[in-house]
Amino acid sequence: MPKQHWLVKQEPDDYAWDRLVEDGTTAWTGIRNFQARNHLRAMKVGDDVLYYHTGDEKQVVGLARVERAAYPDPTASEGDWSCVDLAAVKPLPRPVTLGELKQDEVFRDLALLRQPRLSVMPVTEAQFRRIIALANRAPGRA
Repeated sequence: MPKQHWLVKQEPDDYAWDRLVEDGTTAWTGIRNFQARNHLRAMKVGDDVLYYHTGDEKQVVGLARVERAAYPDPTASEGDWSCVDLAAVKPLPRPVTLGELKQDEVFRDLALLRQPRLSVMPVTEAQFRRIIALANRAPGRA
């Protein structure tokens, strides 16, 4: 199966990208939305994961990968919830802001723009490549 691409969102005050870098890996627990849970269950080891800071920042800041496929979330006291393990790969050369994503036609169908409360979502190959390209470009350049 080809590699898939994902985006996960997190408040930097709760678990910032720098903390994932420091920790190296983490269990991505606490997801309590059925659609996001199903996305977690679709993740495979080696898939790319874009790390997005929510809150005041609203920007993609790093690249991670799935280290362990879905397993039962140990933080769930009830219900059928899952988590995955993520590993930090590298920070983006520069963050890609929500404003940049909103201005680019490639992201017209990006779940981040259509379902802003969803915390785990798929990203197409084209969207993933475009985010990486934007991260490698000077701000304000097309």
